[in-house]
Amino acid sequence: MLTSLSTTIAAAAAHLPADTVAHGNGFAFWPFFLVFPLFWILVVGFFVFFGRRMWRRNRQWAATQGAEGVLRERYARGEIDETEYRQRLEVLRAHTEA
Repeated sequence: MLTSLSTTIAAAAAHLPADTVAHGNGFAFWPFFLVFPLFWILVVGFFVFFGRRMWRRNRQWAATQGAEGVLRERYARGEIDETEYRQRLEVLRAHTEA
């Protein structure tokens, strides 16, 4: 029984490509079928994560710079004095941090 089983396995192995038989398990490239898709999923996920993060940070920065820019212009034109400028600037910066 054992001899016929080993003969059957040897006959089946003779029909397989040489690189498959050399590894002995019949799945010569099995890790690459998992590694390559996982690699690309991680690369795409990396770009999505950091892209959204940078977009959110840039949007907050632009909103802050817009309000602070208007405040700087009003101070430069003399519409508000220095104490009012500093008070409003503190309010703007406290609001964006919260």
